[in-house]
Amino acid sequence: MTIVRWDPFKDVAALQDRINRLFNESFGQTRDLDDDLKACAWRPAVDIYETESELVLKAELPGIRKEDVSVEVKDNVLTLKGERFPEADIDAENYFRREICYGTFERSFTLQERIQPDDIKATFKDGVLRVRVPKPEVETPKQVTVDVE
Repeated sequence: MTIVRWDPFKDVAALQDRINRLFNESFGQTRDLDDDLKACAWRPAVDIYETESELVLKAELPGIRKEDVSVEVKDNVLTLKGERFPEADIDAENYFRREICYGTFERSFTLQERIQPDDIKATFKDGVLRVRVPKPEVETPKQVTVDVE
């Protein structure tokens, strides 16, 4: 017969977990929407696709001016940075509901192939940023003849 050490607090902890689960299921989360907004870190949605000649990165940036967006390439990493500002003429106490996240964002994407940063083109229209990265030319192997003396 195995002797098991009795832990008086083991059952109390399990009971506490069950009570917490019961309250969460019955009454839902008690967090306030303001808590969600304070922790709001937004990331714009991005699609990346390729055509025959280029790689295209399409980012949705609603409510952002083109002056507040930058595209950088360093060490084969393409980085989008920007900031969305709240409307300054509306006081916080005048809002009934506020769900849109504001602040800075940064998204980085590692490019597979070695690219020339000077060839990258970016356009911004209707809240959509398109970054076009031309594919590098495929290097064909060069055959050299060797003369034997």
